[in-house]
Amino acid sequence: MEKVLITGASGFIGKRLARLFLSKGHSVVGIGTSSNHPFSKEFKNFEWVSSDTTIKGNWQTHVTASDIIINLTGKNIFHYWTKKYKKSIYDSRILTTKHIVDAIEDGKTQKLLTTSAIGIYGDCKEDVLTEEKLPGNDFLAKVCKDWESEGLKARGKGVKVAVMRFGVVLGSGGALSLMTRAFKIFIGGPLGNGQHWFPWIHIADLEKALEFIVENQSLEGIFNFTGPEPLRQKEFAKVLGHTLNRPAIMPAPSFMIKAIMGELGTSLLQSQKAIPKNLTDSGYRFSFSDVESALKDILSQ
Repeated sequence: MEKVLITGASGFIGKRLARLFLSKGHSVVGIGTSSNHPFSKEFKNFEWVSSDTTIKGNWQTHVTASDIIINLTGKNIFHYWTKKYKKSIYDSRILTTKHIVDAIEDGKTQKLLTTSAIGIYGDCKEDVLTEEKLPGNDFLAKVCKDWESEGLKARGKGVKVAVMRFGVVLGSGGALSLMTRAFKIFIGGPLGNGQHWFPWIHIADLEKALEFIVENQSLEGIFNFTGPEPLRQKEFAKVLGHTLNRPAIMPAPSFMIKAIMGELGTSLLQSQKAIPKNLTDSGYRFSFSDVESALKDILSQ
């Protein structure tokens, strides 16, 4: 039995991963700012630590004692980006990752899986984005670049590091719940002209791909966590509408998105045709390779 540490374990993805590793018989320590966690009563092998990971503290002793460290902490980006909020987005990711790496002991056998995002590439139009593509230069790209840089410093301590660049994670909750709300009241449709590429992944594949990396001890590096068949945002909206038996005819104009959401709105219109080259080259096989099968599975639950 291994000890798994998950920062951000009370979030949409964190809860799923905590349950996954608990079901495999591992002990799990979750860390986050919530005062408690429902798994504390449900699972005897789950321990919840309420702490602000942007600040050094006793929570770091759990880093030292863990075999597998999964770093998911990050302030939600779906919020209007004031100067203060952008600092929270940045600090929550970079400082947490720095403090995790600081707590790792030299030479100890551990594996760190740390989060990043497809946003690291910026707006890339029609380019096919493998993990070799250089970072962009906008705000989210800079956040991701610095985020990854802090995590990769753990290699200097002998730790194997896997950086997971998440696309939009589709599951019962998260971003998809926001999208389906609009469609259910017949105001769903593409963002802008919908021609930008939309990077996505089914949460079941996210779980399985992460487990695949954990179980393959020698596997490390940068991994795009996206479905293998990219599609444009307009096509995604069409498939979502069809799955919900709703029309996808109410586009949100680009100028309106930018006016209402500011810098966040601009980022939502970026085109990122990302493919999971390093995952598939390593032997991972997706359960949901196309968005239609992914949405049907999620929305039938």
